[in-house]
Amino acid sequence: MSKRVCQLIKLKPAAEAEYRALHAAVWPGVLAALARAHVTDYSIHYYAPLQLLVATFKYTGADYEADMKRVGEDPETQRWWKVTDGMQETLVDGATGSGGEVPWWAEGEEVFRFEGKA
Repeated sequence: MSKRVCQLIKLKPAAEAEYRALHAAVWPGVLAALARAHVTDYSIHYYAPLQLLVATFKYTGADYEADMKRVGEDPETQRWWKVTDGMQETLVDGATGSGGEVPWWAEGEEVFRFEGKA
């Protein structure tokens, strides 16, 4: 069974150029960790007027929580988060950073889906 995920966070305005540059060449180990966790079709969009990052991806595994925990335990991903977390402002009360007990990115609720045939 697949699941779609939408996550939101604010980008610090001064970090926009660096954030874009980093994501133009995402570290291979970070991408490999996502692939091992059954994450596909991952994208991040930026809405500049609100400095809002909107990430969406499809999860195709059987145990979302366990797979996300493994991503969080990946050393390369942890190094990536140390770089990117400082560029972001969480929307979640009590969050202290990626991989913490409280999610760093807020999760958006799906209210509509259309799956047309191509």
